[in-house]
Amino acid sequence: MKIFFRNIHLYLSLASGLIIAVVCFTGGVLVFEKELEQAWHPERYFVVPAATPRQPLTQLTAAVRAYKPDARIAGLKVYADPTRTVEISLAGAPGGPGDGRKPEAARAERSGQPGTGAADKGQNGKEGQGPNAGKGGGEGGRGPVVFVNPYTAAVTGELNYRETFFFSMMALHRGMVGGVVGKLVVGVSTLLFLVIIGTGLVLWWPASRKAMQQRLQVKWSGGWKRLNHDLHVVLGFYSALVLFVFAFTGLAWSFEWFNKGIYAVTNSPLERPEPPVSVVPAGLAALTPAASDTATPAQPATSATAPSFSADAALAQAQKLAPMAVYYSLQLPKDPTGSIKVATLRPNALYDNATDEVYLDQYSGRVLKSQTYEQRNLGQRVRGLFKPVHTGSIFGWPSKIVSLVVCLLGVTFPITGTIMWLNRLKKGRKKQRKLATAA
Repeated sequence: MKIFFRNIHLYLSLASGLIIAVVCFTGGVLVFEKELEQAWHPERYFVVPAATPRQPLTQLTAAVRAYKPDARIAGLKVYADPTRTVEISLAGAPGGPGDGRKPEAARAERSGQPGTGAADKGQNGKEGQGPNAGKGGGEGGRGPVVFVNPYTAAVTGELNYRETFFFSMMALHRGMVGGVVGKLVVGVSTLLFLVIIGTGLVLWWPASRKAMQQRLQVKWSGGWKRLNHDLHVVLGFYSALVLFVFAFTGLAWSFEWFNKGIYAVTNSPLERPEPPVSVVPAGLAALTPAASDTATPAQPATSATAPSFSADAALAQAQKLAPMAVYYSLQLPKDPTGSIKVATLRPNALYDNATDEVYLDQYSGRVLKSQTYEQRNLGQRVRGLFKPVHTGSIFGWPSKIVSLVVCLLGVTFPITGTIMWLNRLKKGRKKQRKLATAA
């Protein structure tokens, strides 16, 4: 029976080993993406707190408009930490070169259809939590982020994620460099990796207590063949569970059926409810354009259509509702009937996107809808856990270090396994030659 499992383990590894090695390497690089970005560009993210009070958000957005006159501000992220800059997100051109979505996806987002485009992105704009988050391309749908000093309103930097080193690593990690085919190859390789891990555990299982001891310790004093064997078998055993979890959660970014399965298993609705709409004042109703599939994205507000409830007022209201929040993320409405979405993160939140949300009328500031993280349906909460588990950020630095080590080990296993296979072939040929000589 073990010969059967050995053959499955071998041939699946030969078929997908190179892809697995690349995915593990790029995954290891991405583990500390946030920390490395902040270390490489501290001026973007951090400032020295000033004795003067913070500038109002209207002043900060005015500085961004002066910096990029043609840009449309899509959202703001304000941290409670006095050393952090304010992050102002600019809207990408839907369906255009800066948008990773297809034109029909952009139109669906404009029409408010849930589960598409930006609706599937988390608060950092990188990962989806909606049912269609695995369809891909979400990272390209956002525009650049401009960082502003909250005390002086000076622009401290700009980040266009698609132009970063980490976007290249993420594109390799998910197979996006190869388009639909590339994502499929990575997804199928991930499925094969789950089988490889399972058959590897079957092959590892010792027949005696003495063999158990040998398979739990690396014999560093042995020859290079024994050392290579132990590096593959022993370290493979210790990292198997973590690699299995990484591979299993990684399927969510490769296959739509996997995401649908999460919602089916948890008996949760697949589609998100429509966001609430603002009540357009009578004087502005006649100026509101009719919605259509070919409608252009909302333009910067004019004096005739400007909402009476400002971003500063929305922030003040959010601070009253959640005075201890780590950050306040404001998503501005895209059209005259849209609402202001405010997401807040509690200090004891399970992960970075486990936010509470409130929707405000863009004209009156009235609370239209609110939802705590606990009030999300089970499918959303389970799907939301996939990213922090997959990246190893779920328990902070300890789990990130473990994730980095395991990812690096994952790179070595196709190499050590191939060496074991070649040694076995060489040994088999020598045995055949001896038998031929004896005959």
